[in-house]
Amino acid sequence: MDKLDGVSLSALQDQLDAADSAKATKRLMVAIAYKDGVSVSVLAERYGVPESTLYYWLDRLADKPLSEAVEDDERPGRPSELSGDEREAVFDALGDSPTAYGFDADSWTPELVREFIDSEYDVSYSLGHVRRMLRDADVSV
Repeated sequence: MDKLDGVSLSALQDQLDAADSAKATKRLMVAIAYKDGVSVSVLAERYGVPESTLYYWLDRLADKPLSEAVEDDERPGRPSELSGDEREAVFDALGDSPTAYGFDADSWTPELVREFIDSEYDVSYSLGHVRRMLRDADVSV
């Protein structure tokens, strides 16, 4: 149980009280249970997380400030194929009827938005990506 020797139980509990995400809460609960003597193999089974991931979490908690260690590092991901202006133009278009853009439909659907993006910008997104894009922009269709 030496992975978290430099981290106090009270510091973990204080951070748990301040946690505002499910991910941070789970990582801190694992760390607290580990400090209480629960083995990594039991924690892996209990939380459905591979042991290697748990060791990674524990190492992060030991090496970084707790507030940083409980959240993932930024990952920029792949750049969008639509520019910011194009994305805004798509969202603006959703305020109009699909018929204004040559579609035979009364209302927008994620499938129709996907088709619109493909025809207007020659960008092919998966249906799942279009749904995420709409959800992230808080646009309902």
